[in-house]
Amino acid sequence: MGTYENLLLQLENGILTITINRADKLNALNIDTVREIKAAMQQVYDDATIKAVIITGAGQKAFVAGADIAEIAELSEVNARNFAERGQDIFSMIENCNKPVIAAINGFALGGGCELAMACHMRVATTNAKFGQPEVNLGLIPGYGGTQRLPLLIGKGKAMELMMTGDMIGADEAKALGLVNHVVAPEELMSTCQTILNKIMSKAPLAIGLVIECVNAAYDKEENGYQTEANSFARCCASEDFVEGTNAFLEKRKPEFKGL
Repeated sequence: MGTYENLLLQLENGILTITINRADKLNALNIDTVREIKAAMQQVYDDATIKAVIITGAGQKAFVAGADIAEIAELSEVNARNFAERGQDIFSMIENCNKPVIAAINGFALGGGCELAMACHMRVATTNAKFGQPEVNLGLIPGYGGTQRLPLLIGKGKAMELMMTGDMIGADEAKALGLVNHVVAPEELMSTCQTILNKIMSKAPLAIGLVIECVNAAYDKEENGYQTEANSFARCCASEDFVEGTNAFLEKRKPEFKGL
């Protein structure tokens, strides 16, 4: 799966688990780690044997507890813009991946960690997880898409409050707000994510990818989401999986999708 300094990659039964492996730094995102996430996601795009992805953090304390503050402290106005745009582009790779990506949040998801989780298609959190965008405490704002994704997930008012106060919220409040899909005991985290992904992987791969594309189009100011949906519906109807799915339904049997 390639050689990485800050990530662990494991592919099993079509699910690639990407573990950010900097537990001694609470899995903080330094520049090298963000670059490696980009490389790992490119593997996801390119490798047909990878059907789905789980992103998580090493250890029991943190998913990702933020960015590397020592690196951020050295940023100037010019390279700060480049820093933010690079991170945004990489997180967009996750958001726009045509294979399902779940964030398995095992502790602190703060700053860039919360932004990474929000770039994933779904989020499953442990009962001890904490979420927040505390950048204002450093005289900053979120730079990897947090100001855009958080309001879409939890609403403008609450997103404004969290980003302007820098407050953290727990897993149960995050679920009530719509930031996470499920809250589970720590020992159930990975099995829950795998169960969800196994169910998704039993469906038609083309349709799954087009669901992701169409939902994302709803939030893209340059896209007509309804037209994207109509075009994607037509693409599905031209696929072999559509023929298989409808025939299997009529014949009262389980479909065998091939992604064609």
